[in-house]
Amino acid sequence: MNMKYSNLLLRLSAVFGLIGALMGGHMAGSYDYAFRPVHAHVLVVGWLSIFSWAVYYRVFQPSAKVLSALHVYSAVVGVVGLTAGMALNIFNFLPRTVNLIVYIGGGATLLLSFGLFCLLTFTQKSEGR
Repeated sequence: MNMKYSNLLLRLSAVFGLIGALMGGHMAGSYDYAFRPVHAHVLVVGWLSIFSWAVYYRVFQPSAKVLSALHVYSAVVGVVGLTAGMALNIFNFLPRTVNLIVYIGGGATLLLSFGLFCLLTFTQKSEGR
């Protein structure tokens, strides 16, 4: 199961890394930095955090299976929700209420994911493979 989680998170981080790089390239080429906060969050939580969690699941064998599942799926929903909600909020594609629900919901879900990961590391019994 851990390899499944690792592969899912690794692929998601690769997608977010590509999106972040494309956003950075667009900003540099157009001299329009309106995407800057979204770009930063895409790279920090979408690429870096998700990648580090992929490595965690590749190296460690968490014994708390339900906690691991909650962590991984809340991470996926949270990072997509936060970054999409932030972009929606900045560019006002939808009504403001919808933008804020996606933005705050994604951020709260991602915060939950960070808390679950912290709990997961403190319940870790093995030192790795």
